[in-house]
Amino acid sequence: MSFQGFSGAAAIAGIGATEFSKNSGRSEWRLACECVLAALEDAGIGVEEVDGFALFTMENNPEIAVARALGIPRLSFFSRIPHGGGGACAPVQQAALAVATGVANVVVVYRAFNERSGHRFGAGPPPFAYTPSTDQEYRNWINPYGLLTPAQQEAFLARRYLHKYGATSEDLGRVSVLSRKHAANNPKAWFYQRPITLADHQNSRLIAEPLRLLDCCQESDGGQALVIVSAERARDLPHPPAVIRAAAQGIGPQQISMSSYYREEIERLPEVADVAGQLWRQAGLGSEGIDAAVLYDAFTPMVLLQLEEYGFCGWGEAKDFVADGQLEVDGRLPVNTHGGQLGEGYLHGVNGIAEGVRLIRGSSTNQPAKRVEHVLVTGGSPVPHSAIVLGADR
Repeated sequence: MSFQGFSGAAAIAGIGATEFSKNSGRSEWRLACECVLAALEDAGIGVEEVDGFALFTMENNPEIAVARALGIPRLSFFSRIPHGGGGACAPVQQAALAVATGVANVVVVYRAFNERSGHRFGAGPPPFAYTPSTDQEYRNWINPYGLLTPAQQEAFLARRYLHKYGATSEDLGRVSVLSRKHAANNPKAWFYQRPITLADHQNSRLIAEPLRLLDCCQESDGGQALVIVSAERARDLPHPPAVIRAAAQGIGPQQISMSSYYREEIERLPEVADVAGQLWRQAGLGSEGIDAAVLYDAFTPMVLLQLEEYGFCGWGEAKDFVADGQLEVDGRLPVNTHGGQLGEGYLHGVNGIAEGVRLIRGSSTNQPAKRVEHVLVTGGSPVPHSAIVLGADR
């Protein structure tokens, strides 16, 4: 399918979530069902119309279980995307492609897990990591050196980035302070009414140098779902559609999950640059046409690197872009207006896609005063990456 045939053909018409907590008190299966029902209600679509699901490979709630529990009679499309948070936006791409080609009419994307009260990623490799497989082979080259958790793996790259461009821990802290500022205004956020200062960030304990506690995203329980239909149908539903103008995935050279240390420049993200190029071609615009962004913030350094890879500023300039207030609600590029994964909740970035929809609808709790026509939403890095551009239906 050509970019022209894909861009603008589908839209996100419904969003729904559970609360974001540290102990949900119920099964991940129930969380999945709750958020799907909430998203369908938001879209004004009945469960009997759902005929597709697009999920993560790490999702513990299979589509057949959710379909059975909700009484969905049949599915004609279902797909799964690997690489954890890196694939955050890829299920939306799969859903949009299915809708655009007529394979399915109503596709739901959901992510639901008890990542705090259950297995915590920050506790070390999950049980499946100890099963010998090609997928887990890379751990042989990092685990013996103490790179056991995502924070430890990220810190290796972050240290190199700070050294090369003269950035400091305070530059990372400004990202965290901004996310918590936005979360403090968001009643759905875990850190609602709990902003922090740069001094708070600097006084938080080191997790893996240079990353401090307040550089790391939350470990959350909860669920988030999205409903994707054709743009034409979305116009007749209750809310203004968030049209999917572009959606892309990318794998870069010498790509390894969170530890692509065999590249000549380990502080660069070629997979992100590749996705950016795809998005701009599909959407027919560049970074200058983006009015707001939801950047995957599992760790603060990734916000700086993505700003540069997506072309919002030059190499090494992200620290100044942030310090100058460009990511504020009234700045050039409002970022993570929901509070991000640092402040709202960590659901592998799917809650960030919901915020992108709210920005297009004009219903964010930190809605910019300027008209938001296009929003960039990104998945995780430095892993295989994905992103989307959502647009207003004008």
